[in-house]
Amino acid sequence: MEAAAAAAADVLSGLVPSGSAVVVLFAYLGYLAVAGAILPGKLVAGAVLPDSSRLHYRCNGLLSLLLLLGLSALGAYMGWMSPTVVADRGLELLSATFIFSVIVSFALYFAGTKSRHKSSSLRPHVSGSFVQDWWLGVQLNPHFMGVDLKFFFVRAGMMAWLFINLSLFAKSYLAGSVNLSVILYQFFCAWYIIDYFVHEEFMTSTWDIIAERLGFMLVFGDLVFIPFTFTIQGWWLLKNKVELSLLAGLANFCIFIIGYLVFRGANKQKHVFKKDPKAPIWGKPPKVVGGKLLASGYWGIARHCNYLGDLLLALSFSLPCGFSSVIPYFYPTYLLILLIWRERRDEARCAEKYKEIWAEYCKLVPWRILPYVY
Repeated sequence: MEAAAAAAADVLSGLVPSGSAVVVLFAYLGYLAVAGAILPGKLVAGAVLPDSSRLHYRCNGLLSLLLLLGLSALGAYMGWMSPTVVADRGLELLSATFIFSVIVSFALYFAGTKSRHKSSSLRPHVSGSFVQDWWLGVQLNPHFMGVDLKFFFVRAGMMAWLFINLSLFAKSYLAGSVNLSVILYQFFCAWYIIDYFVHEEFMTSTWDIIAERLGFMLVFGDLVFIPFTFTIQGWWLLKNKVELSLLAGLANFCIFIIGYLVFRGANKQKHVFKKDPKAPIWGKPPKVVGGKLLASGYWGIARHCNYLGDLLLALSFSLPCGFSSVIPYFYPTYLLILLIWRERRDEARCAEKYKEIWAEYCKLVPWRILPYVY
């Protein structure tokens, strides 16, 4: 009982943000703001908004990431910072980031409700319910000092996921506990995150960027949920040694590759189709329903085939942890629930938007996510 009470006290004390945790958080966000503004990158036009306007996004996330990796490596080599600083202050950074997310969400709510802008990006959408407007957001694309906050927060969360993992890997390496499980988990996540930034422009055509307003749901999701829950497997492997056989590792690798090919291929096809509806899919002219809906390639197999790829990837991140606990499987379980809910929401919106065209598409492509199953 005394040991449990002491452990609980340690956790609670760790949840109190320290000054150094706040410095790390703001130094990180400050770097991303400056790097995003000054580093070169492809300027990508966003989707056409209801008022016919379009935002433009500077996709220099990969360069920002590589530069930060280089600076971090230099800092660790010169002894200016510890490579395990994030892992050592994980709970403090979690609480500091959560508090920051809450404060930002209130600021977005009050600034949004007072906005007099008429553009689609900044026009306030007020339901009259404080909780709903604070949670879902008031404005579509709020800016702060020239920074598109929605795009910025997604970038910050994805990069933080990688840096938490790298800090955990450094801690494992120094403890001499790096094995096949750790290597596979770190490799899969690093590949996924770096690939995200290689294809960062694809993010500009996603539902979150196009249609979701920026409130606590997205701010918390980007800054807290992504980096601190998607790394649960890394924390688990730091505390629990899991020995995988080569055959199990190979099977895990195959699941990752299949998931990646489906996820990246489906999203790329959708992005290319939106830019050029006549671009060939798998070497053939695309089949289009009602002149609007792509029914070729992965999108002729299932209506949300990209979700299947995402789920396989999430599973591959957890399999290196073995099956002794359900804790490392939080991410794929959460993602399964989220994507089924999102798929149902998407179906309802598409049925309302496209009407008979959507009904025709559903007849042509009857499977939602997994062919012959769902």
